[in-house]
Amino acid sequence: MTALMGICIVNVPFMALPVEASLVPPSAALDQVAAFLVEGLFQAKFFLLFSFLFGWSLHQQAQSAQKKGVSFNRRYARRLSGLAVLGVLHAVLVFNGDILLLYVLLGLVIWPLRQRDPATLIRIALTMVPLGVVSLTSLGILLPDTLSSGTTLGGGYWEATRTRWLDWPGTFAFLLLFQGPLAFAAFASGLAAAKSGFFETPLNRGRVSLNKGLPWLIFFGVTFNLYYAAAMSWMIPPERGLHSLAGLVVLVLGAPLLSAAYLGLLLKLTERYTLPDWLMRAGRNSLSVYVLQGILAGAVFGGYGLGLFGTMGQGALFFVAIAVAVMSMAIVSVLAKRFERGPLEALLRAWTYGGTP
Repeated sequence: MTALMGICIVNVPFMALPVEASLVPPSAALDQVAAFLVEGLFQAKFFLLFSFLFGWSLHQQAQSAQKKGVSFNRRYARRLSGLAVLGVLHAVLVFNGDILLLYVLLGLVIWPLRQRDPATLIRIALTMVPLGVVSLTSLGILLPDTLSSGTTLGGGYWEATRTRWLDWPGTFAFLLLFQGPLAFAAFASGLAAAKSGFFETPLNRGRVSLNKGLPWLIFFGVTFNLYYAAAMSWMIPPERGLHSLAGLVVLVLGAPLLSAAYLGLLLKLTERYTLPDWLMRAGRNSLSVYVLQGILAGAVFGGYGLGLFGTMGQGALFFVAIAVAVMSMAIVSVLAKRFERGPLEALLRAWTYGGTP
């Protein structure tokens, strides 16, 4: 649920502003602060929480299949194929920054590793750090060539769809370099957490270690990510390209550290407070919420909707993103209460199980 909110805050500016806006410092002070905080505290952090839960769910699905005496491999293959179709449709029809297809590819890679013990999975996750450094360094060098000069939502729906289709290969390559290694590390960590009973009790060894290290995670996570935000924004002159490259490298360490800190803080909150039922239902139906965020944002910014593309600054977009996220969660929660599941969860479940219980 929190991950979905953070993802929406990061994604909405990409749907609401032309690509060129990311290359020019905002003129208004509020927009500068908002852009800095989004890059420092949200960007590349919340999708890691989402990825962590994806890895955790892999173990839950395997256990469920084992208890029912059915083939997990068959179920998992069908689930990934269903996600792939949804990912392609989402990228072309809604938002070409889609992460579902990337998750499918990473899900294929982690599939053979599902029998590994938690310690091995954590070591695999750690090997993604140097790979992430190479990946983001390459991205820093190639970044100008991966950006499209076209707008995505400024015209009518079919014009926007055509633009998304044409831009998608470059966007996917960007996501693969920017998110791939760290997302896979989160997959492996989530799978290790599930195998070790991380969420089952606060006395779990991993939970205890996370709580002990929380102050350091917050300190280094915030420090590294604020440097990344400064290096990528108006705070450091753009002619100092080395800082931008260093910022991307620092992000490889900073993003997982701050994501882990967020996880620790969220667990502390859930130990003390009970979330409202509607938020719990939204969290259990995250696929529908994620896709609906893009649909609602398209209705707000697209020329086929309210046509507000390019009319708002980063400051206003921050609050619009929160409104879109809350509205998406509320709508999906109502649907899930009425029909037991969100629409895409029901569709994916029907395809995954293929008529089996």
